[in-house]
Amino acid sequence: MCYNTKYSDINLSQGQVLVVSIRFGPGAERYEVPIIMEMNETKKVVLSGIQPSGTLTLGNYLGALRNWVKVQDEYLCYYMLADLHAITVRQVPADLRQNCFKTAAIYLAAGIDPNKSTLFLQSMVPAHSQLGWVLDCYAMMGELNRMTQFKDKSARHADNINGGLYTYPVLMAADILLYQADLVPVGNDQLQHLELTRDIATRFNHAYSDTFKIPKGLTSETGARIMSLSDPTKKMSKSETGDGTIFMLDSKDVVIRKIRKAVTDSDGEVRYAEGKYGINNLMSIYSAVTGKTFEEIESEFAGKGYGDFKSAVGEAVADELAVLQNEYQHYMSDKAYINQILIEGAEKASYVARKTLSKVYRKVGFYDPAK
Repeated sequence: MCYNTKYSDINLSQGQVLVVSIRFGPGAERYEVPIIMEMNETKKVVLSGIQPSGTLTLGNYLGALRNWVKVQDEYLCYYMLADLHAITVRQVPADLRQNCFKTAAIYLAAGIDPNKSTLFLQSMVPAHSQLGWVLDCYAMMGELNRMTQFKDKSARHADNINGGLYTYPVLMAADILLYQADLVPVGNDQLQHLELTRDIATRFNHAYSDTFKIPKGLTSETGARIMSLSDPTKKMSKSETGDGTIFMLDSKDVVIRKIRKAVTDSDGEVRYAEGKYGINNLMSIYSAVTGKTFEEIESEFAGKGYGDFKSAVGEAVADELAVLQNEYQHYMSDKAYINQILIEGAEKASYVARKTLSKVYRKVGFYDPAK
């Protein structure tokens, strides 16, 4: 029998936690037990994530992370480190573990606030894999055969064309549907996967009654797709070698050097136009960092050469990343804090994910002897 019990309320963005403090006798140790309480949440839900398969890029920052930060107050956000997705390509285990920690530090340094958003490791929430298998049974082979990213990655990793790479979009669907996400921040390269998610959810709902929300894409006009500096017809990638990718932890000198070497054209005029892929990319980067419109950029560099423009872009990007890098070093020095955030985030995410998974299991007919 409890000797006495005290209660205190802690308000979180995801819900309300009732902390029950219990002591089992005079002089006995007191235990605090958090109990997540339901709340009527009117905010729409956002789910997104990045693979921790290497140091994140300027494209990850401008196209994803910075936009995630902007929507934290408006939406109920779940941001994951997509480590399950990362192993579709062979990873060095020690490197993957370190990259997970470093990527969590980058999320925090970029401004992801664990008091506003749920930050968690995908692999720490078993419901992702569990729902992924169920949804595999509701995805059609023809749909998966049409996924262009499977074709692209198979070409780049011909020695490791595995089943996980093939069903990757179904696991992505599970990621989204577990949290009943209303909106998913996506670039153009992920729209096909989002459409597959919508198709699977609709198919399941028709078979078993409404179970999943049908998510929509959340896109940003500026900085939504940052291209390689060495081949501006391709997306900037963590896996690219050479100087085509700016990494978020690159030094100022490295950033400036890479931008100076960026592929442009022989026109010599700073203007946004069809076919000027290199300049268009640099203008997109400069616009995203400075907030200037393309018209303002064209006016600023009217009569000036590409050299002046590249110098300005390099300085602006390096200054932007320097602030983030200082914050990153701060978080990297506090491993205990990051671990705590990831553990608490996984607990919050699991609470929500288990509710969806339980509903799915019941609808498909899985037997639960506890009920």
